[in-house]
Amino acid sequence: MTAPLFVTADQALLDELLRLAAAAGTTPEVADDVPAALRAWSRAPLVLVGEDLAVALARAGPTRRDAVFVVLTAPVPDRVFQVALALGAESVAELPRSEGWLVERLTDVVDSGPARGLTIGVVGGSGGSGATTFACALGQMAARSGPAVVIDADPLGPGVDRVLGLDLVDGVRWDALGHTTGRLSARALRDSLPRRDGVAALTWFPGSQPRRLQAFAAREALSAARRGHDTVVLDLPRAPDPLVEEIAARCDQVLVTVVTTVAGVAAAMRTCGRFADPGALRLVVRGSGLDDEALGRVVGAPVLERMGDQRGLAEAIDLGLGPVRSRRGPLGRSALRVLAALDDRTARPVRAA
Repeated sequence: MTAPLFVTADQALLDELLRLAAAAGTTPEVADDVPAALRAWSRAPLVLVGEDLAVALARAGPTRRDAVFVVLTAPVPDRVFQVALALGAESVAELPRSEGWLVERLTDVVDSGPARGLTIGVVGGSGGSGATTFACALGQMAARSGPAVVIDADPLGPGVDRVLGLDLVDGVRWDALGHTTGRLSARALRDSLPRRDGVAALTWFPGSQPRRLQAFAAREALSAARRGHDTVVLDLPRAPDPLVEEIAARCDQVLVTVVTTVAGVAAAMRTCGRFADPGALRLVVRGSGLDDEALGRVVGAPVLERMGDQRGLAEAIDLGLGPVRSRRGPLGRSALRVLAALDDRTARPVRAA
Protein backbone atom coordinates (compact mmCIF):
# COMPACT_ATOMS: atom_id res chain seq x y z
CA MET A 1 0.00 0.00 0.00
CA THR A 2 1.45 3.34 -1.05
CA ALA A 3 -1.54 5.60 -0.31
CA PRO A 4 -1.78 7.56 2.95
CA LEU A 5 -4.54 6.65 5.39
CA PHE A 6 -7.04 9.28 6.61
CA VAL A 7 -8.98 8.26 9.71
CA THR A 8 -11.99 10.50 10.36
CA ALA A 9 -15.78 10.58 10.28
CA ASP A 10 -15.82 14.40 10.25
CA GLN A 11 -16.82 15.34 6.70
CA ALA A 12 -15.56 18.92 7.00
CA LEU A 13 -12.14 17.73 8.15
CA LEU A 14 -12.06 15.04 5.47
CA ASP A 15 -12.81 17.61 2.77
CA GLU A 16 -9.84 19.67 3.93
CA LEU A 17 -7.54 16.65 4.00
CA LEU A 18 -8.67 15.51 0.55
CA ARG A 19 -7.89 18.98 -0.79
CA LEU A 20 -4.36 18.76 0.62
CA ALA A 21 -3.96 15.25 -0.81
CA ALA A 22 -4.97 16.53 -4.25
CA ALA A 23 -2.37 19.29 -3.97
CA ALA A 24 0.25 16.64 -3.20
CA GLY A 25 -0.90 14.45 -6.08
CA THR A 26 -2.05 11.46 -4.06
CA THR A 27 -5.33 9.64 -3.44
CA PRO A 28 -5.70 8.43 0.15
CA GLU A 29 -7.51 5.49 1.67
CA VAL A 30 -10.24 6.75 4.01
CA ALA A 31 -11.41 4.97 7.17
CA ASP A 32 -14.47 6.46 8.83
CA ASP A 33 -14.48 4.09 11.82
CA VAL A 34 -12.00 2.30 14.07
CA PRO A 35 -12.26 -1.22 12.55
CA ALA A 36 -11.53 0.13 9.07
CA ALA A 37 -8.60 2.12 10.44
CA LEU A 38 -7.12 -0.94 12.14
CA ARG A 39 -7.31 -3.00 8.95
CA ALA A 40 -5.18 -0.49 7.02
CA TRP A 41 -3.11 0.77 9.94
CA SER A 42 0.16 -1.08 9.43
CA ARG A 43 0.17 -0.93 5.62
CA ALA A 44 -0.15 2.84 5.10
CA PRO A 45 3.07 4.87 4.76
CA LEU A 46 1.42 7.83 6.54
CA VAL A 47 -1.63 8.03 8.85
CA LEU A 48 -3.59 11.20 9.60
CA VAL A 49 -6.09 10.70 12.41
CA GLY A 50 -8.90 13.20 12.93
CA GLU A 51 -9.50 14.39 16.46
CA ASP A 52 -13.02 12.96 16.26
CA LEU A 53 -11.75 9.35 16.15
CA ALA A 54 -8.42 9.73 17.95
CA VAL A 55 -9.71 8.79 21.41
CA ALA A 56 -11.58 5.70 20.19
CA LEU A 57 -8.63 4.59 18.09
CA ALA A 58 -6.22 5.01 21.01
CA ARG A 59 -8.48 2.82 23.18
CA ALA A 60 -8.33 0.10 20.50
CA GLY A 61 -4.56 -0.08 21.02
CA PRO A 62 -3.20 -0.16 17.44
CA THR A 63 0.39 -1.28 16.89
CA ARG A 64 2.93 1.46 17.55
CA ARG A 65 4.36 2.80 14.31
CA ASP A 66 5.99 5.87 12.77
CA ALA A 67 4.35 8.60 10.67
CA VAL A 68 1.10 8.98 12.63
CA PHE A 69 -0.33 12.47 13.20
CA VAL A 70 -3.50 13.76 14.83
CA VAL A 71 -5.23 16.48 12.81
CA LEU A 72 -7.92 19.00 13.78
CA THR A 73 -9.34 22.28 12.46
CA ALA A 74 -9.50 24.22 15.71
CA PRO A 75 -6.93 25.52 18.20
CA VAL A 76 -5.23 22.56 19.85
CA PRO A 77 -6.41 21.95 23.43
CA ASP A 78 -4.07 20.29 25.91
CA ARG A 79 -6.13 17.09 26.00
CA VAL A 80 -5.40 16.44 22.31
CA PHE A 81 -1.70 16.10 23.08
CA GLN A 82 -2.54 13.51 25.71
CA VAL A 83 -4.62 11.57 23.18
CA ALA A 84 -1.83 11.83 20.61
CA LEU A 85 0.64 10.46 23.15
CA ALA A 86 -1.67 7.53 23.94
CA LEU A 87 -2.04 6.82 20.22
CA GLY A 88 1.70 6.95 19.63
CA ALA A 89 1.39 9.88 17.23
CA GLU A 90 4.45 11.94 16.42
CA SER A 91 2.66 15.29 16.74
CA VAL A 92 -0.58 17.23 16.34
CA ALA A 93 -1.35 19.30 13.22
CA GLU A 94 -3.79 22.19 13.29
CA LEU A 95 -5.45 23.32 10.07
CA PRO A 96 -5.07 25.66 8.30
CA ARG A 97 -1.84 26.56 10.09
CA SER A 98 -0.12 23.27 9.21
CA GLU A 99 -1.37 23.00 5.61
CA GLY A 100 2.02 23.55 3.97
CA TRP A 101 3.73 21.07 6.24
CA LEU A 102 1.05 18.42 5.66
CA VAL A 103 1.28 18.84 1.89
CA GLU A 104 5.03 18.26 2.15
CA ARG A 105 4.49 15.08 4.17
CA LEU A 106 1.91 13.85 1.68
CA THR A 107 4.25 14.68 -1.20
CA ASP A 108 6.93 12.59 0.47
CA VAL A 109 4.55 9.63 0.23
CA VAL A 110 4.08 10.24 -3.50
CA ASP A 111 7.81 10.62 -4.08
CA SER A 112 8.98 7.71 -1.99
CA GLY A 113 9.95 4.52 -3.76
CA PRO A 114 11.84 1.30 -3.10
CA ALA A 115 15.16 3.05 -3.65
CA ARG A 116 16.54 6.40 -4.65
CA GLY A 117 18.06 6.86 -8.07
CA LEU A 118 21.64 5.76 -8.73
CA THR A 119 23.61 9.03 -8.91
CA ILE A 120 26.73 9.24 -11.07
CA GLY A 121 28.96 12.29 -11.41
CA VAL A 122 31.12 12.72 -14.49
CA VAL A 123 33.98 15.22 -14.60
CA GLY A 124 36.57 15.80 -17.30
CA GLY A 125 40.12 15.01 -16.28
CA SER A 126 41.14 17.48 -18.97
CA GLY A 127 39.48 19.60 -21.60
CA GLY A 128 38.24 17.59 -24.56
CA SER A 129 38.18 14.27 -22.71
CA GLY A 130 34.51 13.69 -23.53
CA ALA A 131 32.95 14.08 -20.07
CA THR A 132 29.70 15.70 -21.28
CA THR A 133 29.39 13.22 -24.13
CA PHE A 134 29.88 10.25 -21.81
CA ALA A 135 27.48 11.69 -19.21
CA CYS A 136 24.81 11.96 -21.91
CA ALA A 137 25.60 8.45 -23.17
CA LEU A 138 25.08 7.11 -19.65
CA GLY A 139 21.72 8.88 -19.51
CA GLN A 140 20.64 7.49 -22.87
CA MET A 141 21.54 3.91 -21.99
CA ALA A 142 20.10 4.09 -18.46
CA ALA A 143 16.80 5.35 -19.91
CA ARG A 144 16.33 2.01 -21.66
CA SER A 145 15.52 0.40 -18.32
CA GLY A 146 13.89 3.28 -16.41
CA PRO A 147 13.55 7.07 -16.22
CA ALA A 148 16.90 8.86 -16.30
CA VAL A 149 18.01 12.49 -16.14
CA VAL A 150 21.25 14.23 -17.03
CA ILE A 151 21.86 17.31 -14.88
CA ASP A 152 24.16 20.00 -16.22
CA ALA A 153 26.29 21.57 -13.47
CA ASP A 154 28.78 23.15 -15.87
CA PRO A 155 27.66 26.64 -16.97
CA LEU A 156 30.50 26.83 -19.50
CA GLY A 157 29.80 23.45 -21.10
CA PRO A 158 27.97 22.86 -24.40
CA GLY A 159 24.66 22.13 -22.65
CA VAL A 160 23.51 18.57 -22.07
CA ASP A 161 20.19 19.30 -23.78
CA ARG A 162 22.05 20.21 -26.97
CA VAL A 163 24.18 17.05 -26.80
CA LEU A 164 21.04 14.94 -26.22
CA GLY A 165 19.08 16.73 -28.94
CA LEU A 166 16.63 18.26 -26.46
CA ASP A 167 17.53 21.93 -26.91
CA LEU A 168 14.36 22.59 -28.96
CA VAL A 169 12.10 20.64 -26.58
CA ASP A 170 10.02 22.72 -24.18
CA GLY A 171 10.64 22.25 -20.49
CA VAL A 172 12.01 23.74 -17.30
CA ARG A 173 15.63 24.84 -17.13
CA TRP A 174 17.93 26.10 -14.37
CA ASP A 175 16.90 29.67 -15.23
CA ALA A 176 13.37 28.97 -13.95
CA LEU A 177 14.33 26.76 -11.02
CA GLY A 178 16.57 29.50 -9.67
CA HIS A 179 13.45 31.50 -8.76
CA THR A 180 11.66 28.70 -6.91
CA THR A 181 11.36 28.44 -3.15
CA GLY A 182 10.19 25.60 -0.96
CA ARG A 183 10.31 21.88 -1.49
CA LEU A 184 10.46 20.57 -5.06
CA SER A 185 8.29 17.56 -5.83
CA ALA A 186 9.97 14.69 -7.66
CA ARG A 187 6.96 14.24 -9.91
CA ALA A 188 6.74 17.95 -10.67
CA LEU A 189 10.38 18.03 -11.74
CA ARG A 190 10.12 14.81 -13.73
CA ASP A 191 7.04 16.01 -15.61
CA SER A 192 8.43 19.47 -16.37
CA LEU A 193 11.88 18.67 -17.79
CA PRO A 194 12.54 18.34 -21.54
CA ARG A 195 12.55 14.61 -22.22
CA ARG A 196 12.72 12.11 -25.06
CA ASP A 197 12.93 8.31 -25.06
CA GLY A 198 13.02 8.21 -21.27
CA VAL A 199 15.98 10.54 -20.74
CA ALA A 200 15.54 14.12 -19.52
CA ALA A 201 17.91 17.06 -19.27
CA LEU A 202 18.27 19.86 -16.76
CA THR A 203 20.44 22.70 -18.00
CA TRP A 204 20.25 26.39 -18.93
CA PHE A 205 18.08 27.81 -21.73
CA PRO A 206 19.85 27.75 -25.11
CA GLY A 207 21.24 31.18 -25.89
CA SER A 208 20.94 32.46 -22.33
CA GLN A 209 23.93 33.60 -20.32
CA PRO A 210 24.51 30.71 -17.88
CA ARG A 211 25.08 31.67 -14.28
CA ARG A 212 26.54 29.74 -11.38
CA LEU A 213 24.15 27.35 -9.74
CA GLN A 214 22.17 28.67 -6.82
CA ALA A 215 22.69 26.48 -3.77
CA PHE A 216 19.04 26.04 -2.78
CA ALA A 217 17.86 25.28 -6.33
CA ALA A 218 20.70 22.82 -6.94
CA ARG A 219 20.10 20.91 -3.70
CA GLU A 220 16.35 20.71 -4.25
CA ALA A 221 16.69 19.70 -7.90
CA LEU A 222 19.18 16.94 -7.09
CA SER A 223 17.01 15.65 -4.25
CA ALA A 224 13.88 15.63 -6.43
CA ALA A 225 15.75 14.06 -9.35
CA ARG A 226 17.01 11.21 -7.18
CA ARG A 227 13.52 10.53 -5.85
CA GLY A 228 11.90 10.63 -9.28
CA HIS A 229 14.39 8.83 -11.53
CA ASP A 230 16.12 5.46 -11.57
CA THR A 231 19.38 7.04 -12.71
CA VAL A 232 20.75 10.57 -12.26
CA VAL A 233 23.88 11.63 -14.14
CA LEU A 234 25.65 14.88 -13.25
CA ASP A 235 27.90 16.64 -15.75
CA LEU A 236 30.34 18.32 -13.36
CA PRO A 237 32.68 21.22 -14.22
CA ARG A 238 36.44 20.91 -13.85
CA ALA A 239 36.83 24.20 -12.00
CA PRO A 240 36.63 23.82 -8.20
CA ASP A 241 33.54 25.28 -6.58
CA PRO A 242 32.19 24.63 -3.05
CA LEU A 243 28.64 23.90 -4.25
CA VAL A 244 29.86 21.56 -6.99
CA GLU A 245 32.04 19.75 -4.48
CA GLU A 246 28.98 19.32 -2.23
CA ILE A 247 27.00 17.92 -5.16
CA ALA A 248 29.84 15.55 -6.05
CA ALA A 249 29.88 14.30 -2.47
CA ARG A 250 26.25 13.20 -2.87
CA CYS A 251 27.05 10.98 -5.85
CA ASP A 252 27.24 7.21 -5.51
CA GLN A 253 30.25 7.36 -7.80
CA VAL A 254 32.26 10.06 -9.56
CA LEU A 255 33.86 9.15 -12.89
CA VAL A 256 36.81 11.06 -14.34
CA THR A 257 37.28 10.93 -18.11
CA VAL A 258 40.93 10.76 -19.17
CA VAL A 259 42.73 10.99 -22.49
CA THR A 260 46.05 9.13 -22.57
CA THR A 261 48.27 11.99 -23.69
CA VAL A 262 50.98 13.44 -21.47
CA ALA A 263 48.96 16.63 -21.02
CA GLY A 264 45.71 14.71 -20.49
CA VAL A 265 47.16 12.48 -17.80
CA ALA A 266 48.83 15.42 -16.07
CA ALA A 267 45.53 17.34 -16.01
CA ALA A 268 43.67 14.26 -14.72
CA MET A 269 46.15 13.99 -11.84
CA ARG A 270 45.31 17.55 -10.82
CA THR A 271 41.58 16.98 -11.21
CA CYS A 272 41.65 13.87 -9.05
CA GLY A 273 43.76 15.71 -6.52
CA ARG A 274 40.77 17.97 -5.79
CA PHE A 275 39.11 15.11 -3.97
CA ALA A 276 39.95 14.04 -0.43
CA ASP A 277 40.07 10.38 -1.50
CA PRO A 278 41.09 10.08 -5.18
CA GLY A 279 41.08 6.28 -4.82
CA ALA A 280 37.29 6.44 -4.47
CA LEU A 281 37.06 7.88 -7.99
CA ARG A 282 36.95 5.74 -11.14
CA LEU A 283 38.56 6.53 -14.48
CA VAL A 284 36.95 6.25 -17.90
CA VAL A 285 39.79 6.29 -20.40
CA ARG A 286 39.98 7.33 -24.06
CA GLY A 287 42.98 6.20 -26.02
CA SER A 288 45.72 3.62 -25.72
CA GLY A 289 49.26 3.70 -24.42
CA LEU A 290 49.44 3.23 -20.69
CA ASP A 291 47.86 0.03 -19.42
CA ASP A 292 45.15 0.23 -16.76
CA GLU A 293 47.41 -0.58 -13.83
CA ALA A 294 50.06 1.95 -14.80
CA LEU A 295 47.52 4.67 -15.53
CA GLY A 296 45.74 4.09 -12.23
CA ARG A 297 49.04 4.26 -10.38
CA VAL A 298 50.03 7.55 -12.06
CA VAL A 299 46.66 9.29 -11.67
CA GLY A 300 45.85 7.83 -8.26
CA ALA A 301 42.47 6.27 -9.16
CA PRO A 302 41.59 2.89 -10.70
CA VAL A 303 40.37 2.47 -14.28
CA LEU A 304 36.76 1.38 -14.59
CA GLU A 305 36.29 1.49 -18.37
CA ARG A 306 38.08 2.20 -21.63
CA MET A 307 35.88 4.14 -24.01
CA GLY A 308 36.43 3.50 -27.70
CA ASP A 309 36.13 6.22 -30.33
CA GLN A 310 32.84 6.22 -32.22
CA ARG A 311 32.63 7.14 -35.88
CA GLY A 312 30.03 9.74 -36.76
CA LEU A 313 29.74 10.98 -33.16
CA ALA A 314 29.86 14.70 -34.00
CA GLU A 315 27.38 14.21 -36.83
CA ALA A 316 24.93 12.33 -34.59
CA ILE A 317 25.04 15.14 -32.00
CA ASP A 318 24.71 17.84 -34.66
CA LEU A 319 21.62 16.06 -36.01
CA GLY A 320 20.04 16.04 -32.54
CA LEU A 321 20.21 12.25 -32.18
CA GLY A 322 22.33 12.16 -29.04
CA PRO A 323 25.74 10.52 -28.74
CA VAL A 324 24.51 6.90 -28.68
CA ARG A 325 22.96 5.71 -31.93
CA SER A 326 23.26 2.00 -31.16
CA ARG A 327 23.83 0.10 -27.95
CA ARG A 328 26.26 -2.04 -29.90
CA GLY A 329 28.48 0.91 -30.75
CA PRO A 330 31.64 1.64 -28.74
CA LEU A 331 30.02 4.40 -26.69
CA GLY A 332 26.84 2.43 -25.99
CA ARG A 333 28.79 -0.65 -24.90
CA SER A 334 31.02 1.38 -22.59
CA ALA A 335 28.04 3.14 -21.00
CA LEU A 336 26.25 -0.17 -20.44
CA ARG A 337 29.29 -1.74 -18.80
CA VAL A 338 29.71 1.23 -16.46
CA LEU A 339 26.03 1.18 -15.47
CA ALA A 340 26.20 -2.56 -14.81
CA ALA A 341 29.31 -2.11 -12.66
CA LEU A 342 27.74 0.69 -10.59
CA ASP A 343 24.20 -0.60 -10.27
CA ASP A 344 24.99 -2.69 -7.21
CA ARG A 345 25.38 0.59 -5.25
CA THR A 346 28.59 -0.63 -3.62
CA ALA A 347 30.70 2.34 -4.66
CA ARG A 348 32.19 4.30 -1.80
CA PRO A 349 30.94 7.87 -1.24
CA VAL A 350 33.25 10.51 -2.68
CA ARG A 351 34.33 13.37 -0.42
CA ALA A 352 35.68 16.50 -2.04
CA ALA A 353 38.58 18.28 -0.41
